[in-house]
Amino acid sequence: MKLTILQTGEVPDELRSRFGPYSSMFRRMFEEAGADFSYDVVPIGAGAVPPDLDRVEAILITGSSAGVYDDLPWLDPLRDFIRRAYARSTPMVGVCFGHQIMADALRGTVRKSEKGWGLGRQRYDVVAKPAFMGAAPASFAISCSHQDQVITAPAEAQILLSSPFTPNAGLIYRNGAALSLQPHPEFTDDYALALAELRQGVAADNVVAAARASFTTPSDSRAVAGYLASFLASR
Repeated sequence: MKLTILQTGEVPDELRSRFGPYSSMFRRMFEEAGADFSYDVVPIGAGAVPPDLDRVEAILITGSSAGVYDDLPWLDPLRDFIRRAYARSTPMVGVCFGHQIMADALRGTVRKSEKGWGLGRQRYDVVAKPAFMGAAPASFAISCSHQDQVITAPAEAQILLSSPFTPNAGLIYRNGAALSLQPHPEFTDDYALALAELRQGVAADNVVAAARASFTTPSDSRAVAGYLASFLASR
């Protein structure tokens, strides 16, 4: 199966030479999960035109420093693309900004949260357990980095993952072909830690300190990657 990665943002300049682009992180994540995908990368955030849906088998929308409320020329075409893909039941996964723009396009509410920064490894309760998740545990520990959140999920969505900090952390949609997550299963620990440390002086000191300490909790990202691969491959 060919996975079309809509790259909506870039790794921060300070970290890019060390960690590469977001599209490479997802490729590594799926390869480690044993997924047999080929890849097409479309730099939507750099102004690329959304692809022809007739030639798309499955979609992944990456994270970005952009907000859905920003005045950026590529956001409305992306919203339209998401709505058309959803109507066709084209398999689609969104992560972080991808999670937010999917909810926004499908009539949810997204904004900068009054709770501030979510950084480091956080634990998310499994609220729903679709068939592709099999015998998933009661919760997952996954890295995150965000201020914006899905405040109100679209009517088309059911909560998949939730935490006190991020109630709508994962959504599964009624068409059976769309799923999104606020946290980042594609992040390696060294990247997630570097990203948290980059927020020093931007996020509150105690939030950054807690993020550093959080990486003693083992990651469940590889298991989550396997579930995402199964979801995409089984649509």
